[in-house]
Amino acid sequence: MLRGATAQIIRQVVRYRSTDASLILERSLNRVQLLGRVGQDPVMRQVEGRNPVTIFSVATNEMWRSGDGEISATGDVSQKTTWHRVSVFKPGLRDVAYQYIKKGARVLVEGKLDYGEYVDKNQVRRQATTIIADSIIFLSDNLKERI
Repeated sequence: MLRGATAQIIRQVVRYRSTDASLILERSLNRVQLLGRVGQDPVMRQVEGRNPVTIFSVATNEMWRSGDGEISATGDVSQKTTWHRVSVFKPGLRDVAYQYIKKGARVLVEGKLDYGEYVDKNQVRRQATTIIADSIIFLSDNLKERI
């Protein structure tokens, strides 16, 4: 037992002092910024034994002009709307989001991507992508007045 503990300590020291790139933990980044409009009034949900969460959706739009490949004023304008599910777990931010965000409001959401699975009402396993919000900036005029 002592040998096992000693070996573990030696491995930790070697990892800490090693210059071998495979032994050093690398940093990574999972950040998302969304600038768009809220698609529905937020809802607050609570699962037994867990903290409540505020959930709402944000629509982002991408626009481009089709044509001959050159930048010009001619060509048809196309638009694609993408919907994003946003979850807010932070207690203060969660409550402010639930109280002040309304459908149609323009917001800037910063957070991280989270991938998960759930089983729908037909017992089909589905995948879901969610943005876990760390901060929300209210950009609509009516929200600026209310806060």
